[in-house]
Amino acid sequence: MKISFSAPSLPRTGPLAVGVLSGGKLLATAERLDKATDGAIGRAMRASRFNGETGQSLTIMAPSGVGASRIIMLGLGDAQRFDDLAAQALGGRAWKAMAGTGDKAAHFAIDPVNGSHLKTADIAANAAYGALLGSYRFDKYRTREKDDAKPSVRTLTIASRNSDQAKKGFARFEKIADGVFFTRNLVSEPANVIYPATLAHQARRLTKLGVKVQVLDEKQMAKLNMGALLGVAQGSANKPRLVVLRWDGAPRAKNKAPIAFIGKGVTFDTGGISIKPAGGMEDMKWDMGGSGVVIGLMKALAGRKAKVNAVGIVGLVENMPSGTAQRPGDVVKTMSGQTVEVINTDAEGRLVLADAMWYCQDRFNPHTMIDLATLTGAIIVSLGNENAGLFANDDEICDRLTAAGKSVGEPVWRMPLGDAYDKMINSDIADMKNIGGRWGGSITAAQFLQRFVKDGVKWAHLDIAGVTWSNKEVPTVPKGGTGFGVRLLDRLVSENYES
Repeated sequence: MKISFSAPSLPRTGPLAVGVLSGGKLLATAERLDKATDGAIGRAMRASRFNGETGQSLTIMAPSGVGASRIIMLGLGDAQRFDDLAAQALGGRAWKAMAGTGDKAAHFAIDPVNGSHLKTADIAANAAYGALLGSYRFDKYRTREKDDAKPSVRTLTIASRNSDQAKKGFARFEKIADGVFFTRNLVSEPANVIYPATLAHQARRLTKLGVKVQVLDEKQMAKLNMGALLGVAQGSANKPRLVVLRWDGAPRAKNKAPIAFIGKGVTFDTGGISIKPAGGMEDMKWDMGGSGVVIGLMKALAGRKAKVNAVGIVGLVENMPSGTAQRPGDVVKTMSGQTVEVINTDAEGRLVLADAMWYCQDRFNPHTMIDLATLTGAIIVSLGNENAGLFANDDEICDRLTAAGKSVGEPVWRMPLGDAYDKMINSDIADMKNIGGRWGGSITAAQFLQRFVKDGVKWAHLDIAGVTWSNKEVPTVPKGGTGFGVRLLDRLVSENYES
């Protein structure tokens, strides 16, 4: 979909979306339309339950007096509570209401909202951003879908005051959306299309944006003694990869330590010898969600020319059962030199991250390291599908992630760490075991990862198992791969780490 901006105007064709505040208070364009249609807006509202509350909508078909094929009234709710997230959701709802009308072009009138802290140009930019995010579809494998089941709208015009400012604000949002869409695409692809080699190939595409990309193969990782990552991969015919992405957006700080993002990239997870039940195993194509977020984030940072030095590292493996697969009871030696007794081969993501995190610190010496992983089902039991689990060794990075998540609508919830939990992963024959028992599974997984964080490095772990894929639709996030984490980490960087 193409989004453009214009000065306030009424279209001659196609659907037109307008805003209405709580209590049925019409904004400027809606008032203008009410007069032009001899009171049709007011009559329609009085004949319905629509009164401008958040989430409400009302459509009037082909009203006399205007050229629009239909007028779509959207509830904004209370003006004082109308913020950037509300504007984005409004844009997403506008897109959904217009997309399947049969028209190829649609218009959305953005008016000043007295009582909101947002300027009109900011509302317009955020609404356009929300519409763009909500327009995402992964339909490349639908070969027989009928035209009337597809979105018809190809262009959306956002009409507002200060349209040049709105366009400028949207330009930044558009680059972030590019990263979100890239992540959603990667997560949505089936495992016969996305496996370690092909996911590494997708990451290489970022070189066009100025990202430096290096791919390590199995032999190179063996020389680095990455026994934990390689142990997970040894049962698969698809060989592992480690992808290193660098964005040097602050050249004056060239010798300054970067911020680093590490992603779990299990492109398909059968559980290995500790095999998963068949029901729902198809979902394990998105067990590489953490790596997808890191790659999408690096695309967003490079796309908007973020003034930061950032490193992204993704460990890519496929966890399969075979005659060469890792067995429960095996002991592996990690790059750090620490040994791990593998009790359950389905607790594989932490093994991949252990070597990826150590490699990152050993090579780049980051001041802050954040890992993302669809790591445990236990975090879904704790937090459902509403929040990502947050674990951290530093209060400041925890507070920053929490604030960034709240500001973009990708919430995180801090979970505990502690010695009592750490003792649960002690092994009788090795330095540690890869699971800690039935209870507190997401916490003991985080404790495992913390053993691979060097002294002095600020570290946070985001368990995104419950938020990487969605079976319900919200205005800016269609069903399927969510891209959760790209906007969160982009905001974290922009508010705290850019020079």
